[in-house]
Amino acid sequence: MRALTISSHGGLDRLEYRTDVPAPVARPGFVRVRVLAAALNHLDLFVVGGLPGVTITPPWVMGADGVGVREDTGERVIIDPGISDGTCEYCRAGEQSLCVRFGLLGEHHPGTLGEYIVVPERNVAAIPSTVPIEVAAAFPLATLTAWRMVVTRAAVQPGEHVLIQGIGGGVALAALQIAKQRGAHVWVTSSSDEKLARARALGADEGLNYRTTDVAAEIRARTGKRGVNVVIDSVGEATWNASLGALGRGGRLVTCGGTSGPHLETDVRRMFWNQWTLMGSTMGNDAEFRAIAAELAEGRLTPPIDRVYDLADGRAAFERLARGEQFGKIVVRVAEP
Repeated sequence: MRALTISSHGGLDRLEYRTDVPAPVARPGFVRVRVLAAALNHLDLFVVGGLPGVTITPPWVMGADGVGVREDTGERVIIDPGISDGTCEYCRAGEQSLCVRFGLLGEHHPGTLGEYIVVPERNVAAIPSTVPIEVAAAFPLATLTAWRMVVTRAAVQPGEHVLIQGIGGGVALAALQIAKQRGAHVWVTSSSDEKLARARALGADEGLNYRTTDVAAEIRARTGKRGVNVVIDSVGEATWNASLGALGRGGRLVTCGGTSGPHLETDVRRMFWNQWTLMGSTMGNDAEFRAIAAELAEGRLTPPIDRVYDLADGRAAFERLARGEQFGKIVVRVAEP
């Protein structure tokens, strides 16, 4: 089958478009999906570069997000990238993303940037054919991650102030839409005034350029020194101090990544004095996946699309992501419907 692969870790020059990759075969409890389109995430850049404890078997098929046609039923489906064993104590409790053997497509399992993929049956959800394939491809990972952060972990309430760092990426944009759905007053940050303007068009109430503005000081000045109730941060090192500086008393901070670096410093005195709740979040469980699939089917959540590339031009898609130029999701077209 055709696929975008790597055979070793390194730079983006390791990406290789191939036409001779063996197609996976379905087995009991699993379904085979003919992939129509896939989408990129920062995770894909990390996989190319190499992640601690993660090994690949060449040729390794990249990609976590995808939409396709389920071969046994003919249904169009979106794919949940989080693979759990379904048997551990966390899975039995309905918390599949805490599974002791949890892994992700494209990182721990062959990914979506190929013509076929085999996944557990619970990892697909049917969607109407009226949903554009580019939108469907861009939807699962970022929206599921943001849904768990905003709805489940932070439990954002109407009227609360929410700060979303680094608007423009998939998780941040999904978090903006979900937080606005829940009636929050949303602040977003970026180094690009153009991205801030586009975020306001999607519903953001406030936009701050972190290159020209002291984000924490500005938020405190505009909120009577109270700060925000919730911070959604997937950036890590570069934004951590500003995120804590903007967080009010009793505030909740949820993080799902560290695209700018993984190592953080926190003054524990500020943490206990302000009674903050600092939370990690990864992907989502089966119930949350079904919840976002319903949102997509009803047209209530729609990810902005940045650009669409053909599979053979996949490296160019990765290069755009690596430059940080995107606003919304970068999609790779694998096949025609």
